[in-house]
Amino acid sequence: MPRRTLLRNPSNETADGVKHSPERTCVLTRRKGTRDQLIRLALGPDGSVAPDVRARAPGRGAWISVGRADLDAANAKGKLKGALARAFKSEVTVPAEIGAQTEQALRQAALDRLGMEAKASNLINGADRVEIAARSGKVRLLVHAADAGEDGRKKLDQAWRMGGAEDLGFRQGLIFPEDRSILSMALGRENVVHIALTDAAAAARVLHALSRWSQFIAPETGPGGGDPASGTGLTEEVEGTE
Repeated sequence: MPRRTLLRNPSNETADGVKHSPERTCVLTRRKGTRDQLIRLALGPDGSVAPDVRARAPGRGAWISVGRADLDAANAKGKLKGALARAFKSEVTVPAEIGAQTEQALRQAALDRLGMEAKASNLINGADRVEIAARSGKVRLLVHAADAGEDGRKKLDQAWRMGGAEDLGFRQGLIFPEDRSILSMALGRENVVHIALTDAAAAARVLHALSRWSQFIAPETGPGGGDPASGTGLTEEVEGTE
């Protein structure tokens, strides 16, 4: 077991060893949240701003908590540029299509996550297989394509409730924001309408990715069935920027 130093404590860990997520502040609303709840906008060397939904781009960044409609409105009125200029203390260039760019980046992150979990054999598909797993208590997250039939959704939702969905904080499966053709493409499989995550950690990762995407495009609804998974953040160097 690695020795733990007593000389300094990591910024995201308390004295008793419990990790927490330092808060960021939205430059538009001043609402606070963790890096997994907000979306990072990265400042490029040329002063241009671009979405950094994975929060991995080097250099400085600012955070937003709004959905696409509010982001587009703030950008059209010049409020976003003003807020970012104050946060970065420099002139910035904000593309008119930053809302569309952010949505596409969140979409791609969610599709990539689903593909990785499929390759790792952490999910199953097929109504019959999903129903059996749901009833037996093996399902940690249930997802339906947007064009799934209502009867099929209700049947699997009921099976999941019988298998302990409510103990996990759900009453129904999540609705994937697009139809079965996109869900199938993400998984590299044919005609995928319903999927079930059977690994708890994989379910949390998929829930987080789908929640961020869904809440950005429709913040008043989100992906029915649950809240985003929480994650561990890093120290915020400047309020609203990093």
